[in-house]
Amino acid sequence: MAIPRQLPNAITIARIPLAVVFFVLLLLGGTYGLDDLVIRWIAGVLFIVAISTDWVDGYLARKYDIVSDFGKLWDPIADKLLTGAGFVGLAILAEWPWWIVIIILIREWGITIHRFIVASSHIVAAAWLGKVKTAVQGIALGWWLLPLHQLIGMDWWIGVGIVLMYVTLALTVVSGVDYVLSQVRGSRADRS
Repeated sequence: MAIPRQLPNAITIARIPLAVVFFVLLLLGGTYGLDDLVIRWIAGVLFIVAISTDWVDGYLARKYDIVSDFGKLWDPIADKLLTGAGFVGLAILAEWPWWIVIIILIREWGITIHRFIVASSHIVAAAWLGKVKTAVQGIALGWWLLPLHQLIGMDWWIGVGIVLMYVTLALTVVSGVDYVLSQVRGSRADRS
């Protein structure tokens, strides 16, 4: 079965407006009143569906051999918009500390800006560690966004969420250092 060549890119681009809708719903559902709890659930499910499309577009592009430079550049940007909306939303709602969110955002957008700067000479695809980081970010955010602890009072749910938050921070920093080192090695190899 053939699929349209632009389907993976269309899925990638769809994450951008989904990130905006998700962010608005997250903030609207942030106070945990009865109606707000429903909105928070909708925001959490929307995030999980949207972040899952990251796997879908990549799978389709690889399976049908339609990987594109557009997808290599915009897929991580769409991911960063979506996860960034989650991180900032949770910080605004005082569920994640701002200092962690700021460190994560500096790493994420610093690398994104670098990708745009070098895009005219080459496209930097995501490395395996960056893909692991994105997956863990998605898991950690999904964990925090679904308000299960509010429904059934699970203290361990918060404990696991805190562990996931710090694992996310560590992986984000480590993958950022890995990215910088690989770019430095690549530029040295190009000069020799």
